[in-house]
Amino acid sequence: MHNMLYEIPFILMICAAGVWTRSLSVSGGIAAFLSGGMIAAAFEWRGLFVLGVFFLSSSLLSKYKKQEKKKVEEIVAKGDRRDWQQVAANGGPAALFSFIYLIQNGSIWQLCFCASIAAANADTWSSELGVLSKGKPFSIRTFSTVEKGTSGAVSFMGTLAGLMGAICIALAAMFLFSSLEVRQMLFIAAAGFAGNIIDTLLGASLQVEFYCKKCGIKTERKTHCGSRTEKIKGIPFINNETVNFISPFFAGLLIFVLFQ
Repeated sequence: MHNMLYEIPFILMICAAGVWTRSLSVSGGIAAFLSGGMIAAAFEWRGLFVLGVFFLSSSLLSKYKKQEKKKVEEIVAKGDRRDWQQVAANGGPAALFSFIYLIQNGSIWQLCFCASIAAANADTWSSELGVLSKGKPFSIRTFSTVEKGTSGAVSFMGTLAGLMGAICIALAAMFLFSSLEVRQMLFIAAAGFAGNIIDTLLGASLQVEFYCKKCGIKTERKTHCGSRTEKIKGIPFINNETVNFISPFFAGLLIFVLFQ
C-alpha cells in the first residue's frame, strides 16, 4: 500500500462537498469516504479519477431536469440524495475488487474494478435519462407499457444511455491506466452494459414491488399515502440496493471469467 498523504484529504473534500450539495447524506458521505479510501489504496489517484467520473456524472444527472422526475420519486424508494446503502450498493463491488487487488496484486482485479464502475455508471445513466423519454417504457417481464421508474422497465433512451455510461467509464479507464489495451477497454464496456442488463432482469423478476391501495400506484416503498403498501412481486430482501450491488459485482465477475 502506498502513502496516501494526498489522496485522503482529497477524498474527504469530495465527500464533504457531496454532503454539502445534498448529493450525499452524512451516512452516504462516510460510506463514500471508506470505499474511496480502499480504491485509492489499491489504484491510487487513477482509481479515484475513475470513481470520480461515475460520482460526478451520476450526481449531475440526478439533478438534471429534477422537476420532471418528481413523479418517478413516488415509485422508487430513494430520492436523489444517496445514503450509505446506495453508496455501498454502487461502490461496494469496486471496493471489494480493490481489496482483493491489495491482497493478490493481479492485473485482473484492476479490470474487474473498472467493469464494476462501468456497470454502476451504466445503471445510473440509464435510470436518470431513461425516465425522461417521451413515451412510456415497457416491462421486459410482461412486455406491456408501465410507468416510468418501474423496476425492469426499458426504453430506447434508457438503453442507449446505459451503453454510453459503460463506454464512458471504459474510455476513462483506458486513458488513465496505460496498461489497458483497446480489447480490454471494449470488454470493460461490454461487461458494464451486461451488468446493466442484469439489473433490469432482476428488477423485472426478483426485485420486490408493492402496491398502494389508496392511490393505486405500484412502488418500491413499503409505505405510501401514509399507510403500509401490499407486496405484489419479488422477494422481500431483494430491493433496489440489492440489485444495484449484484449488477456491478456481476460485471466484475464476468471480466474475471473471461480473462482467466
